Amino acid sequence: RRLLASLAPVRQGRVQLLAPGSALPPHDAACSLLSLPHLLGVTLENLPADTPYLHPDPQAATRWAGRLAALPGLKVGLVWAGNPLLGGRDSPLLTDRRRSLALAQLDGLAQVPGVSFVSLQKGAASRQTPPAGMMLHDWTGELHDFADTAALVAGLDLVVTVDTAVAHLAGALGRPVWLLNRWDSDWRWLRGRDDSPWYPTLRQFRQTAPGDWAAPLAALRAALAELARPNPGRLYNQAHEAAAAGRRDEAIALYRRVVALAPAMAEAQNNLANLLLAAGQPEAA
Repeated sequence: RRLLASLAPVRQGRVQLLAPGSALPPHDAACSLLSLPHLLGVTLENLPADTPYLHPDPQAATRWAGRLAALPGLKVGLVWAGNPLLGGRDSPLLTDRRRSLALAQLDGLAQVPGVSFVSLQKGAASRQTPPAGMMLHDWTGELHDFADTAALVAGLDLVVTVDTAVAHLAGALGRPVWLLNRWDSDWRWLRGRDDSPWYPTLRQFRQTAPGDWAAPLAALRAALAELARPNPGRLYNQAHEAAAAGRRDEAIALYRRVVALAPAMAEAQNNLANLLLAAGQPEAA
């Protein structure tokens, strides 16, 4: 509910959030949430996908950005498992068994250089041991609701997740998110495509056969290696975006990486110096 309060209609007073079980205020009509697309005539062709439409608390996001700035390389959030009770406590073929992985199966990602992984995993699966070589930072004890998680996700370069609520959260926040999707995927991810009409920043890595994670994991590893390869231009753009969003510590760390890779990039040097001066570090500038 804290996170939903960031929705523009709620902030503007046009939508009122009610806790489950609350008495309804006076109203002229009622409609279930999932019937709205039909009544509004929404199709894949006119689906509104203006993201981000959720926004983290600015102060919380700034605090996380400062902590994340200390991590080397690309900062990638990980969720490898969902709720094991999905599909019913007594179901012999729980949906979660088909969508979830063991953390050990991500050992290939651990071999990609230039990446710091951040756990977003909750529940029993969070206690699994990372594969050898994986630098996995775990602050999930500080995440008590989706608002807390959103503030952390906002400072990540990428989220890699199986089909859990975190995929939708990252997409609604407009953050890059890669979805490891099972063969018999949820209807919302559609068929025959590796993107999502709901979330422009989402990319799917699908199983090509039931239960076979080898192919999507190999494809994701290759894509991650390409993304993590030092690229001064991309880092400069990320630094510029962080500075524009007020995430000064993150921007300083990114500009320092740019300058280390491309010392002749004068604009990066200048922007870094200005940020250091604003941070009260004239000697470093």
